[in-house]
Amino acid sequence: MVEGKKPASLLSPLIISSLLAVLLPRCAALNPRMLFLVKPDPIVLQDHRGALLTGNLTVNLLFYGRFSAAQRAAVADFVRSLSASPGTPRPGHGAEPPSVASWWRTTALYRGGGARPRLGRQVLDERMSLGRGPLSPGDVAALAGGAGHHRGAVTAVLTAPDVLVAPFCVSRCGAHGQGRAGAHGRARYAYLWVGNPARQCPGQCAWPFHQPVHGPRTPALVPPSGDVGVDGMVISLAALLAGTVTNPYGDGYYQGDAGAGLEAATACAGIFGSGAYPGYPGKLLTDPATGASYNAVGLGGRKYLLPALWDPTTSQCKTLV
Repeated sequence: MVEGKKPASLLSPLIISSLLAVLLPRCAALNPRMLFLVKPDPIVLQDHRGALLTGNLTVNLLFYGRFSAAQRAAVADFVRSLSASPGTPRPGHGAEPPSVASWWRTTALYRGGGARPRLGRQVLDERMSLGRGPLSPGDVAALAGGAGHHRGAVTAVLTAPDVLVAPFCVSRCGAHGQGRAGAHGRARYAYLWVGNPARQCPGQCAWPFHQPVHGPRTPALVPPSGDVGVDGMVISLAALLAGTVTNPYGDGYYQGDAGAGLEAATACAGIFGSGAYPGYPGKLLTDPATGASYNAVGLGGRKYLLPALWDPTTSQCKTLV
């Protein structure tokens, strides 16, 4: 099921690829350590000609465990912002800042013209119907399927900080996968899972808003929402959504082994702005009022930090700033 500078330990591309363990059959996983890697060699995601997610796409959110209203709003507003611009600037206030929608438009450069996401259902499972965990990959798949599934929808299962998901932190921050429904299981659908890293492995899954466990010990950045866990989740959610639409069933765009290869965002892991290198996320914008670091603005002026995406027209990692 989820997805994620030349590594501080100088890991080879072969070792890097082997670190991406598979959470579900034909699914892509985000390895926490990938957040600190920049590939020195040219990256080419091969188009394996499988079906991509295109056209109108409903994104359902399933909040498993306790999330505050503010936390849910930050995630929901990110999804809403994917297909909408923050608006034109007021006279005398400079150019319009990079938007969440402009970040997402890079996925439209892939075969098929990309997907147009819109926010669908928001399901609250505060009582944790399957317990506090550890949840298995099958449990996550069942939660996603129960929230509603069809080809034109993706359900994101978001787990609270105290919910255990195997193997959260050990090898991934989240994953995306596929399920089957309908007569004889002929209908395929995609879903994803992201864990909240506020208590579990923030140094792995909330970087650069928390000091990394490995690599250069640079100061942590201030998260734009003021919540390290939620802003870490948004980074993973953004990466996984991009991977889901460009490689939903394991035969779209990826480099490496099927189910464990680099995808649209993981191919650019650890890069958020221009000039990124190990321990440095790149050039970013700073909110003068809060000191928060960001690179994209969503609806209502809400700020986000989003990962670079691989651009199929240039074979380069594309950043907003």
